[in-house]
Amino acid sequence: MDPGLGPGLVGEGARWLQLSEVAADARFFGLGGRASGPRLRDGVYRLWNTDPGGSFGPGDDPLYLTMPVQLVVADAGTHLVFHDNSWDGTVTLREGEEGAGSGHDRPGRCRTRMEGGPLRYWVIVGTTPARVLNGWTALTGAPAVPPRWALGHHHARWGFRDAAEVRRVVAGYRERNLPLSALHLDIDHLIGHRVFTVDGTRFPDLPGLAAELLEDGVRLVSIVDPAVKAEPGNAVYESGAADDVFVRDARGREVRGVVWAGESVFPDFTDPRVRKWWGGLYAERLAQGFSGVWHDMNEPVSFAAFGETTLPRSARHALEGRGGDHREAHNVYGLAMARAGYEGLCELRPDERPFLFSRSGWAGLQRYGGSWSGDVATGWAGLRASLSLVIGLGLSGVPYSGPDIGGFTGSPSPELYLRWFQLGAYLPLFRTHSAISAGRREPWEFGARVLEHAAAALRERQRLLPYFTTLAQLAARTGAPYVRPVWWRTPKDRALRDCEDAFLLGDALLVAPVLEEGARRRPVRLPRGRWYDTVTGRAYHGPGQVVLDAPLSGIPVLARAGSVVPVAAPGGGVELEVWTPCAGRKGAGAGSLAVDTGDGWEKPELLRFSARLRDGEVTIEREGGGEVGYPIRVRGEAPPSEDRHAPRAS
Repeated sequence: MDPGLGPGLVGEGARWLQLSEVAADARFFGLGGRASGPRLRDGVYRLWNTDPGGSFGPGDDPLYLTMPVQLVVADAGTHLVFHDNSWDGTVTLREGEEGAGSGHDRPGRCRTRMEGGPLRYWVIVGTTPARVLNGWTALTGAPAVPPRWALGHHHARWGFRDAAEVRRVVAGYRERNLPLSALHLDIDHLIGHRVFTVDGTRFPDLPGLAAELLEDGVRLVSIVDPAVKAEPGNAVYESGAADDVFVRDARGREVRGVVWAGESVFPDFTDPRVRKWWGGLYAERLAQGFSGVWHDMNEPVSFAAFGETTLPRSARHALEGRGGDHREAHNVYGLAMARAGYEGLCELRPDERPFLFSRSGWAGLQRYGGSWSGDVATGWAGLRASLSLVIGLGLSGVPYSGPDIGGFTGSPSPELYLRWFQLGAYLPLFRTHSAISAGRREPWEFGARVLEHAAAALRERQRLLPYFTTLAQLAARTGAPYVRPVWWRTPKDRALRDCEDAFLLGDALLVAPVLEEGARRRPVRLPRGRWYDTVTGRAYHGPGQVVLDAPLSGIPVLARAGSVVPVAAPGGGVELEVWTPCAGRKGAGAGSLAVDTGDGWEKPELLRFSARLRDGEVTIEREGGGEVGYPIRVRGEAPPSEDRHAPRAS
């Protein structure tokens, strides 16, 4: 509790302060989506979902999706602290410092200050991050599994003029033999930006267009904003007003703000009755042919001058029947909207898993879908911030996310676009997107060389789809994010805890994106074990650092020795790509495959395989016995003598 407030002050309006110490060697992670990270250094981090306006870079905080979820990694173990409080607050971090000897260590410190609400928190401890995230999933719910097509490439733009332009873009992908899974329509396809409408002049037959694109394997995804234009004749407004679903002030009047459509009102998603009403509105989106939705502007945002760009803090909310105001409801508004959309889609189309991702949310968002970076600035700093956000969200329990490739604003250089695209090919949500005033984002707009290398990245993403679908199922069962920090399996490696420019994709692959202009080589910090360059097949031994080539044609990707990676076979189906394990029982490796059962609710069988090197020969076994059942391709094979001469990381 804050000094000066007096003892015994609890409940609404009471502020409180919680202080904690951690080991001198500990590092802080999490707190939702943060542009500066994923390691959270000394500083103040605000817990208030915020649209930064325009675009953001590494120095901007807070952003759209904050969470009072803090992961602490130290030699002694890993723990997660969840401050179960949705009010505005700050977390002030100071890393510790190890001294020269006993008694000289300075512990790390965390100061959490909340503006109200309960002093209630959960602590999950474990020997490894995997155990801790598994406990977090048990507490807040399993991540939703996206449909298989949502793990492919998405193309979006604010500014598609009409159906003809949409057809031209899709045809551009098809003519160049570039894989495309989905195309997203932004607010410009609506009538005057009004939610749940379609501009019939520019899109005269949207269901027909959606059916046409689906024949080419391309789904349509629709933006959905929470604000409803407050005007007579607007069917959504009139329906909501009749059912009394909009947020009101203390005097019972509708709270009005200004968003893209003009003067608007806001559904109170903290009321189960309102969520039911809103979920039913998605029938219009499905009837228009959309296969998924993305939620935007749901921090919530209002352009009106209420002192800040959101609803007045005095605005009243149901809060699941308890009643309260926007101080408590603000941070959970996007989460409650995601729940409304997800449950509505489940009811409207019960045989298919919904596809939904949201700009804002709170702890537990993973139950309903994923997120994305929001309006990241175009530039090399924005590229770096993109990676920080994805890793940070994964460590906060939201495994499915990705950035706007190329940045939301501005026109990226061909090199920047390519490096962003190459990073995106290894992230869960692989989506290009840009503002209406920004440059194009189609790969062919950046010249023949960029097109060639972007096409290679797209083909590799398609090849890895069985691996991505497996990671999605593992995330739902264990809470482990697809994208993991390089210290995931070896958290006691302090050099790895400080590594922020590379990541693990599952357990098998280490991806080292190029984050600096002009770089054609880059250092890569390796975890313990043997790692193969997936292009050259050359082996390296960690722990330590190596310097690898990073030509424009691709970014460094290494495979862990012994990994069994399910990939798309050249002739169709799935094959197992096995990276030669080290000799001996301790050098054995493993991998999993989620057997594809389509986009329904059937829980797929999860097959596990082990790989071992015996007498110079790689053997693969299926856990539980029986035939492996899939073609096998062994990579990284080398003469037995190579183990003695393989380059060792320094």
